[in-house]
Amino acid sequence: MRKFLRLAVIAIFVVALAACGSSKKSSNSTSTSSSSSSSGSAASASKSYDDGSPAKGGVYRVGWEQSFGFTDNFDPTGEYLGNAWGLYVNLLTRSLIGYKHQAGAAGNDLIGDLATDVPTATNNGLTYAYKLRTGIKFGPPVNRVVTSKDVAYAMNRLANPKDGGQYAFYYTIIKGWDAVANGKATSVSGITTPDNNTIVFNLTKPTGDFNLRMSMPATAPIPPEVGKCFEGKPGGYGRNLISSGPYMVQGSTGTFSSCSALKPFSGYDGTDGNHIILIRNPNYDQKTDAYRKNYPDRFEYRVNSNADDIYAKVAAGQLEDEQSSPQPKTIRQYVTDPNLKKRLLPNVGDRTWYLTMNLTQAPFDDIHVRKAMNYIIDKQSLRKAWGGPVIGSIATHIAPPVMYNNGLAEYDPYSTANDAGDVAKAAAEMKQSKYSGGSGKCTASACKNVLMIGDTRALDNRMIPIIQADAAKIGITFTVRQINGAYTTIQTTNKNVPFSERPGWGKDYADPYTFFGELFDSRAMIPAGNTNYSLVGITAQLNTDKKLGVTGNLANVPTVNPDIDACIAKSGEARTTCWENVDKKLMTSVVPWVPYLWSNNVTIVGPKVTHWNYDQFSDGTAYSQVSVKQ
Repeated sequence: MRKFLRLAVIAIFVVALAACGSSKKSSNSTSTSSSSSSSGSAASASKSYDDGSPAKGGVYRVGWEQSFGFTDNFDPTGEYLGNAWGLYVNLLTRSLIGYKHQAGAAGNDLIGDLATDVPTATNNGLTYAYKLRTGIKFGPPVNRVVTSKDVAYAMNRLANPKDGGQYAFYYTIIKGWDAVANGKATSVSGITTPDNNTIVFNLTKPTGDFNLRMSMPATAPIPPEVGKCFEGKPGGYGRNLISSGPYMVQGSTGTFSSCSALKPFSGYDGTDGNHIILIRNPNYDQKTDAYRKNYPDRFEYRVNSNADDIYAKVAAGQLEDEQSSPQPKTIRQYVTDPNLKKRLLPNVGDRTWYLTMNLTQAPFDDIHVRKAMNYIIDKQSLRKAWGGPVIGSIATHIAPPVMYNNGLAEYDPYSTANDAGDVAKAAAEMKQSKYSGGSGKCTASACKNVLMIGDTRALDNRMIPIIQADAAKIGITFTVRQINGAYTTIQTTNKNVPFSERPGWGKDYADPYTFFGELFDSRAMIPAGNTNYSLVGITAQLNTDKKLGVTGNLANVPTVNPDIDACIAKSGEARTTCWENVDKKLMTSVVPWVPYLWSNNVTIVGPKVTHWNYDQFSDGTAYSQVSVKQ
């Protein structure tokens, strides 16, 4: 995701023991297992926490560093931040397909959530029919039963680009999707609702991971009476998100009467605000839900710009959990103190952190410059900035090896001694660049004062000087602009950002496709919320058609669109091998990134926590499983 990111996204702030994990085996995806990975990581980890018997009641408090950083103001149609996904799937929304909110392989097993079960495709793989559970109701102010038409509305909203969908490309295989996306229809013809408890999807081609795609939060039901209040207003629905899950945003009270009477819920004060407060949904029926435990009465997520203060409050029992980037000294404290170590909870994360280079912006429109950057960056120092070897393994290509059943674990096309960078190798590559004049350095004016977008976390402050010093060795200097919540800027194509140190990407679901479709398929580019930061595959025509506003060198930008299409059609080992080859092509013939870290998540919990579990799908805390002392 996420994971969001997903991210992936995308969870954004992660520290861990190893970069390997487990993924769900499906008819058209990869089966993976935990194992050691390369570049100095420890054995993989999967850990829950118990300190007493879980019980109903109490408040679960989470410190959130700097800002929520949401990509679409917490509107599930367009929200692509992994941390947000964790709140949705555990607490607020119920998609047709869901997960058990556990760690490891079991956490990637598909279950029926809003649907009664996980359907098998019919009609030669072209039709999926879902039956809805009875007894699932929207929270206030809607207060009615969820129907198949609410799911259909959410999907039609996702298909309409005016409503801000950021991963709609996953669903273009539904008949009639493109007609809505192009403004030629108002509803997707391939989505039908024969009755209030049935929804049917007809596809244009067999898509073996379709059930996985229907687990993502944008597919969860939205009541049209509220959703229509925000049509054409991306992100607007985020402050009036109607719950279909066990909790709801505080302030979701009363009965809906009209759009004009609808006021933003007090429990969320917007992307630039400082709190999210969730309380129990009075219309939720636990009997409809086999896996969410829903122990606390209330969840409080509060922004704090000081990471040290967050961890001090966790240690003092003033917070139960964190979404933050700890100083290396904090990691050492918990690793070395036996009384604290039990509250340091490592879990596999299925995530790559990387430096992104825009293929249309000088000097990164030259592949030799991009290759030189891969050779010159001291990845060991970047890992040290995160906290040292305990963090995870050094990344050497796009997707973590776990996504390939630990394939490509030894693949390292830009290897350097101790992963510390190599001036000679970088200079040899730079000599071939049009910006070097035949020297081993980037000597042209385009190499000076190149814009780097960074974030304002303590982690970014440690990383940026390392990157600047390394790039200077090959003649590239940066002008750094640090932005609190930098994703919004780098995801806006007309900002023409040449370079950023901010990105990380986790799986959207357990298949390698989720590391390639959204990140490198040019057909998925959008003007805002774009995650193909490098603009792989962009053309002048695409720039015009999609109103991307990109300026720079658009000639002969390499594409991997045909490679992606070829892999989607495969299954089993052939599918895995196909994605491995796309990874290799990106690293040698396209070179959009400097991948530097395959990290896992480590969460530090407070002394009042009595039970904690990890959610493999969202790569973060399984909030639906946690409990606290009264």
